[in-house]
Amino acid sequence: MNKPRVKVCCVSSVEEAKIAIRYGASALGLVSDMPSGPGVISEDLILKIVKIVPPGVASVLLTSMQNIDDIIEQQRKLKVNTIQIVDELKSGTHRELKQALPGVSIIQVIHVNGEEAIQEALSLEDQVDAFLLDTGNRSLRVKILGGTGRTHDWTISDKLRRSVKVPIFLAGGLNTNNIQEAIEKVKPFAVDLCSGLRTNGKLDETKVSLFFQILQS
Repeated sequence: MNKPRVKVCCVSSVEEAKIAIRYGASALGLVSDMPSGPGVISEDLILKIVKIVPPGVASVLLTSMQNIDDIIEQQRKLKVNTIQIVDELKSGTHRELKQALPGVSIIQVIHVNGEEAIQEALSLEDQVDAFLLDTGNRSLRVKILGGTGRTHDWTISDKLRRSVKVPIFLAGGLNTNNIQEAIEKVKPFAVDLCSGLRTNGKLDETKVSLFFQILQS
């Protein structure tokens, strides 16, 4: 089995960050204010977690902001090295964002609801460092921008991966039971897990340990 990198998302404490890092996570997802979904923490807590993240591990800020000036201000306050944009930009472009934040990686979330996701990715691939393929819906009155615990059509995800030249993170309902199938079907650069590693909302060290064991098998 191809061994992708692992992003542990919805990290909600310094202790959870330490657990994820100890088992081999390459990235930690830190969720700022969202219209819905799990894992939202205060910016003060995000800053505390970022301070203990070692070199070589990405500190990934999930932001629902759609104005690049707001995103720039948020990054400069929180000092993360990666921005994950979960919605579409309304003011400014990804290219302008990268120019304003040299050295900061930009991940754009693509919500895979159909083949149109591929065209969305193709239109942005020259402006971002990676795409994260998730299960959400931006068109609802209360937007669902991730953290659903639901999978999407991996055949579309695989086609999208083969269509673009930037790395792909696969998210959406991944857990210890389906991770091998997901990796075999999509062959992502990285996988992203939130609810699949949690019990009663808390990062479950037993699940984390089992997950990394499966990846190494």
